[in-house]
Parts: sequence; C-alpha cells; structure tokens
Amino acid sequence: MKVPRFLPVLTLLLGAVLPLAAGEFAVLKSETELARKELVTMVLYRDKRTPEQQKLVKDTANAVSAHLAKMKAPAGRGPQFKELKETWEAFKHTRETELVPAILAGEKEKAEKIAAGIQKVRLERCYALMLELDK
Repeated sequence: MKVPRFLPVLTLLLGAVLPLAAGEFAVLKSETELARKELVTMVLYRDKRTPEQQKLVKDTANAVSAHLAKMKAPAGRGPQFKELKETWEAFKHTRETELVPAILAGEKEKAEKIAAGIQKVRLERCYALMLELDK
C-alpha cells in the first residue's frame, strides 16, 4: 500500500501543534511522563542499564527542569507553581542521588522502597499541580 505524500508532513505538523493546544503544563506533564518512562525502562530491563540509557534518564529529567525554569506562574497561582518547582527538584534530586544509584547497584528492595514511597508521592503531587495550573 502506498502512503500519500502529505501524510508524513501532516503527522509532523499535528505533532507540533497538538502540544500547544493542550497547554504548557500539559506539555510539561508529557515531558515528565517521558522522563518516568525512561527510568522505568532502566528498572525493568537489566540490559538497559547502559551508559546510553543512563544519559537518556538524566537528559529527560533535565529537559523537564529546563522547561519548568522557563515557565512563569499563572496569575494568582504563585504558591502552587512554587510548590511544583520545589517538589520536582526534590523528586529529581532523590532520583539522581538515591534511586538511580540503587538501581545500578542492583539494590532492588532499596530502589522499590524509594520509588513506591516518597518518589510516588512527589510524582503524584507534581501531576496534580500541573493539572491544577493548566486550568
């Protein structure tokens, strides 16, 4: 079956336009979900604990931080925005200094405790704040 010539271009355009329509915090949420996906990939697949995957895990988290740093609080939502930034930074710090090292060291119980504990709470809070700030 032959693919129409305009289909790849249309797909690219939609991919570029849809995030803008979703709102900046929705885009930030998708970037956060990608960062989470890359970490989960490293957790689930031992063969994905390579330097390349570790770099991808770090780069996707850095992309979230960079995007968040460029954003401004919506009018009247300064405290929620500040909480989002602080919660993300705490999440990222724990991820880089405790969670990833535990995963790489094969300390499964420690990694699970961190991931299912404070990291889960922080990530859920970030998602809730992004949803609230996107309104």
